[in-house]
Amino acid sequence: MDKKFKDPRDPFRLVFVCAMWITGFDAPSCSTIYLDKPMRNHTLMQTIARANRVFGQKVNGLIVDYGDIFKDLRKALAIYGSDAGGGIKDGDTPIKDKEAQIEQLEQAIAEATVFCVERGIDPSKIQSAEGFEKVKLVDDAVEAVLASDESKRRYLALAIGINKLYKAVLPDLRANEFSPRRALFVVIAEKILSLTPKPDITDVIGAIESLLDESIEAEGYTVDSEDDLRIIDLSKVDFDKLKGIFNRGRKNTVTESLLNAIESRLRQMVELDRTRIDYMEKFQKMIDEYNRGAGDKDPFFENLMKFIKELNDEEKRGMKEGLSDEELAIFDLLTRPEIKLNHKELDRVKEVSRDLLKRLKGERLVLDWRKRMQSRALVKLCIVETLDQLPRAYTKELYQQKCEVVYHHVFEAYYGAGQSIYAQAA
Repeated sequence: MDKKFKDPRDPFRLVFVCAMWITGFDAPSCSTIYLDKPMRNHTLMQTIARANRVFGQKVNGLIVDYGDIFKDLRKALAIYGSDAGGGIKDGDTPIKDKEAQIEQLEQAIAEATVFCVERGIDPSKIQSAEGFEKVKLVDDAVEAVLASDESKRRYLALAIGINKLYKAVLPDLRANEFSPRRALFVVIAEKILSLTPKPDITDVIGAIESLLDESIEAEGYTVDSEDDLRIIDLSKVDFDKLKGIFNRGRKNTVTESLLNAIESRLRQMVELDRTRIDYMEKFQKMIDEYNRGAGDKDPFFENLMKFIKELNDEEKRGMKEGLSDEELAIFDLLTRPEIKLNHKELDRVKEVSRDLLKRLKGERLVLDWRKRMQSRALVKLCIVETLDQLPRAYTKELYQQKCEVVYHHVFEAYYGAGQSIYAQAA
């Protein structure tokens, strides 16, 4: 029973506790405790703490007191409620009446409303609209919020705050009066976040969309309409159609979608081939120059389109060179920064890259090879022996340097037994 109760996915939700689970039982997903028996001091504090554990979107625990023990709780807090061993003053308590939370929700909604009005967004007008008119007004709101990175970050923070407070007020029926306004702010936030391809765990926004009601799922995409501007596969973007949407007034939305798609794709490309870091630096420089230049989106949009074409060409380079992604990564490590090589020597480097990968995957990259000294030594020896076949243009010093660089790449990219960043990306 304890395992089922601790599992937030299990339907087992309600349990009557006489003892045992009252103290020393840790179930972070538990959010509500009903008290109907006398308790004091440390036992009372431990019981309250069962609902006050950090978990996912939970920002507080709910205590429903049927036993009129609030006065005993104040005494317990005075003893155990601070690092200094008590001394809790009047009003200085982590226990708040539900009414205070409702006031916080009202204030958060008012603050978000002011933010919107300052940017020409009328939340009440959007709420009262219907059908396509409502869709258009929501899109207009998204466009206004995306006027700058600061505006976007501020709005998302406000929307997330409203969403968290709303969920904290539940299951109180008074939450119903806030539901339509909360839904509006969350929908606009979801629309903004839907422009971002499905994030990985290192996403700079910090998986912000997980705080909303539903996660945003991304699928393969080509621009079909203004209602959905998620761009996942840069190689399939219809640039003419995208440019048409941009010119019709959705400049902020289109630009945001492009920036997110490029950043996501670049992150994956650099992970597969570290020598592509130059593209990441170029992309960041473009953004910095745009931010310094008073934000003229038209030339910035054109530069982004050109940059996407560069990325598409880079992704096709392996096919032109006759190399797989894995072989190309090793080839690039061996030839960058640029080394003066003729065609015959370049072909030789390609052959060495293929041979090294074949030998490593066939003999050396065993399960957990990175954890054992002998296995690591064998991998390094394989690299040293194979790279010894490089052309004479590689001096002894350069050869040793390339051995170290390639070993570092193999250590980072290959986990053993067929597992690697390339297998994950496939």
